[in-house]
Amino acid sequence: MNPRLLFVAICVVLVGTVLEARLAQLYFIEKDFLQDQGDARTIRMERINAHRGIIRDRLGKPMAVSSPVVSLFANPKEITHNEEKLRGLAGFLGVSYESFMEKIDRNQSKNFVYLRRHLPPAEARKAMALGVEGVFEEKEYLRFYPGGEVSAHVVGFTDIDDHGQEGLELSFDEWLSGEPGKKKVLINLYGEIVKDLMPVKDAAPGKNLDLSIDLRLQYLAYQELKSAISHYGAASGSVVILDVPTGQVLAMVNQPSYNPNNRLNLDLATVRNRAATDEFEPGSTVKPFTVAVALQSGYGAESEIDTDPGFVRVGNFTIRDPSNRGMLNLSQIIAKSSQVGISKLALTLNEYDVWALFQDVGFGRSTGFGFPGERAGYLPNHRRWTDIERATFAYGYGLTVTPLQLASAYLAIASGGIRRDVTLLKNVEVNETRVLTKEVAHSIGLMLRAVVTDGTGGKAAIPAYQVAGKTGTVRKIGEGGYEDTQHLAFFAGMTPAEDPRLVAVVLINEPQTQEYGGGALAAPVFSRVMGGALRLLNVPPRVNVVASK
Repeated sequence: MNPRLLFVAICVVLVGTVLEARLAQLYFIEKDFLQDQGDARTIRMERINAHRGIIRDRLGKPMAVSSPVVSLFANPKEITHNEEKLRGLAGFLGVSYESFMEKIDRNQSKNFVYLRRHLPPAEARKAMALGVEGVFEEKEYLRFYPGGEVSAHVVGFTDIDDHGQEGLELSFDEWLSGEPGKKKVLINLYGEIVKDLMPVKDAAPGKNLDLSIDLRLQYLAYQELKSAISHYGAASGSVVILDVPTGQVLAMVNQPSYNPNNRLNLDLATVRNRAATDEFEPGSTVKPFTVAVALQSGYGAESEIDTDPGFVRVGNFTIRDPSNRGMLNLSQIIAKSSQVGISKLALTLNEYDVWALFQDVGFGRSTGFGFPGERAGYLPNHRRWTDIERATFAYGYGLTVTPLQLASAYLAIASGGIRRDVTLLKNVEVNETRVLTKEVAHSIGLMLRAVVTDGTGGKAAIPAYQVAGKTGTVRKIGEGGYEDTQHLAFFAGMTPAEDPRLVAVVLINEPQTQEYGGGALAAPVFSRVMGGALRLLNVPPRVNVVASK
């Protein structure tokens, strides 16, 4: 054989033997290592985002839902410089090519940077179709609020990462949030997902939240309040409606409000739920509770107080009525809202008994349903009470409450003397405590009817239904004391008075009108809201009830 051919044959055999040995080494010894290295370049662990639970009203109507969206992100280290494609992507994002590249260059030390959050899936597909290497997509969820500004203060909103920031979205963030999952995916040379390989952990969606809110009543109350605030030129206002048998909140609205679906120019002053956070002196709306203490102390409904000559000196202060009303019984003191009558009555009562009942009906403590920023109000507890403190406390000065607290207190009268914790949840049992005897609660209810039929609350009347309630008007405190030009007007009441189903509080803050009393401004709003609510809830009218004045 030719020596040269023999040499070539030997070399071929040797090379083949080396290759076989190397292949054997790779297959039997380094197989796992090489497999891992290959997987690292073609297989990626992808997060599966979970959607938040739905927030629904008592009838199952959605108040907060999550819609699928897509976010674009980039790995700056993997961005391949293809100016045509990059210019196309920058144009799609609405930024200049120079600013886009500056962002990529600035984040070269990172593996992840968002390019655009929460795009509609169709728009995201257009961006990915540009084929820019190093750009990826992530499926996420965007919160949407069908009720917009109408239910904004109850529901609240989430941030861009879907974490609760305000309202019930914040209070029940853990309940509503889901658990993200994981899956293995196959990616191509450009980092695009080409195939789902296997799930590693399923995403667990958040739990739904069923509220006591009735969106029909929510829209009704919001519409009437917004119209009133605009008509009166008022700074703000609130309406709270409670269901008497359950203590559930059926509606809670405020003005001004905001749109949680568009927060680009959000005014933070509009975000807070004023019905649960804003405190005010309740004024004459607490007079029924002072009278309740008198009834429990031995007074009768027909017990009389002499208000002549229309004012009374208490220490160095003079307390006045608009006119000399002479002898008034307890019912007339409430109906006419006599400051002189209630002051003289209070000075005959044990001030600690009055304070104790105010506390029992919920003043000075949180309602307990855990709303973010909820205030407890202020209930003074003096070691020694001066006479003027006893008198002014009895007609609602020197303490502060929220609209929600005031509604809760009136619910105790409407329910026959039982205080129920208020709640925004549909399927929960609330605590109940008796704070008034049935007889006293019934007597106070009759007195509150007289406020509407014969007293200051005539404009709260509802055709074919009996209404019981109390007007209130207070001057606001300014830098130099009580202001003569800034007022709060409110009405707290219940209907149908003979067997109350609903309790509501209407608050109008700083009306810019010639009339500023609760009977003139808040009572008509109460009438319109509650009249509509009774019809929506199919509460039968009483045909023998006289129409409104």
